[in-house]
Amino acid sequence: MIGEARRNVATTVNAGLTLLYWRIGKRIVDEVLGKERAAYGQQIVVSVARQLVQEYGPSFGEKNLRRMMQFAEVFPEEEIVVSLIRQLSWTHFIALLPIKNPLQRDFYAELCRVEGWSVSKLRQKMDSMLFERTALSRKPEKLARKELSALRSDGQWMPDMVFRDPYILDFLNLSDNYSERDLETAILRDIEAFLLEMGGGFSFVTRQKRMVIDGEDHTLDLLFYHRRLRRLVAVELKLGKFKAAYKGQMELYLRWLEENEQESSEESPLGLILCAEGGHESIALLRLDQAGIRVGQYLTELPPKQILERKLHEAIALSRALLESRTERQGRKKTTPKHKAKANK
Repeated sequence: MIGEARRNVATTVNAGLTLLYWRIGKRIVDEVLGKERAAYGQQIVVSVARQLVQEYGPSFGEKNLRRMMQFAEVFPEEEIVVSLIRQLSWTHFIALLPIKNPLQRDFYAELCRVEGWSVSKLRQKMDSMLFERTALSRKPEKLARKELSALRSDGQWMPDMVFRDPYILDFLNLSDNYSERDLETAILRDIEAFLLEMGGGFSFVTRQKRMVIDGEDHTLDLLFYHRRLRRLVAVELKLGKFKAAYKGQMELYLRWLEENEQESSEESPLGLILCAEGGHESIALLRLDQAGIRVGQYLTELPPKQILERKLHEAIALSRALLESRTERQGRKKTTPKHKAKANK
């Protein structure tokens, strides 16, 4: 009882202080400074900080005051701040403030709120470029924001927030010449680390799931369950580059799981094909996301961050361009008059 009361008090104090810092920043930006952002504005901030420190202590020094102003500028809506401060401390927000991309910043803030990450965990996720590795980052910003809003308002998770590309499996310590079975065995040996890399919500169900279809035995490499998506997740491990034939195999497994393993309260199973090398163009052409299938590359060695960052940004730009091109073509088809469409045929 004492421990719980103390935790509740600490949470309430933290939330109150963080909201106070946001309101101070907002007040200075909107009312004290107004449009004065040049040298005169800088002098005003120094003067205000000096007065606040004298009256309320060092927490309101110039450096912290500028953080509060930045806080109010990058999180301009009070209702969003209020929704976050029960789970995120002022130190969480300090870690988020340097992120320039608003979508990326909102992604980390929302997942931090839902997953209950500590500050060190948040920094670890940011250092591993989690946002750039999720499918959400590859969507046009308008669609990505819609999914983040659904998570914020209704707690509704989308698959594109869960699956990643690439997956960093450097902890497996595989030799240069390994087989699919070696990869599977190494994953099971380090299942805890693998689940951490997969992300929150995944639970391991079984390996080598046997399926009898038309009298023939088929085996799925790994089967997981995702609590928040409420779906079974079938995982196939592949050496080498992604091949189009993998789609048919995974669709067969998903339909079998749907018929034989899916509970009435669950959504349709999803598939994840983990390959040593992806193929963005063929994946986009096959429209695997519409079949409930995701493809992720796995890296058994972590490349230098600069190289990984460059490759991820290239992949994000390519994926967004392909999605926008597809959306544009679909829009043109809808607006084409029927008599013209027939004439074209």
